[in-house]
Amino acid sequence: QVHLVESGGGLVQAGGSLRLSCVDSGNSFSTYGMGWFRQAPGAQRELVSAIEWSGATTYYIDSVKGRFTISRNNAKNTVYLQMNSLKPEDTAVYYCAASLFRYSDDSAKYTYWGQGTQVTVAS
Repeated sequence: QVHLVESGGGLVQAGGSLRLSCVDSGNSFSTYGMGWFRQAPGAQRELVSAIEWSGATTYYIDSVKGRFTISRNNAKNTVYLQMNSLKPEDTAVYYCAASLFRYSDDSAKYTYWGQGTQVTVAS
């Protein structure tokens, strides 16, 4: 069973940094492709970043390239999203999700979801 719990959100000034973490309490984490999504008020949920089961392949939406870094530690059942140079438009609830595919940049292929963590970037 997959149970994802995010942490690390908060309020930060523009230009600041946050690191989100997502821990899976199940025992098959290393076989899943993982993704970070976000949803701002009134907006559609979007896939921000994804990482292959081994960590070898990653994906980023254009608006975060060069600022965000996704990584994973399979020994700790954890995926991270390091967010630097944050902008007010990054404000959203961030969700981690697991895909039964070993890698996917298709949001439709994500099956398991965390409860979300709020990220607010003040201008």
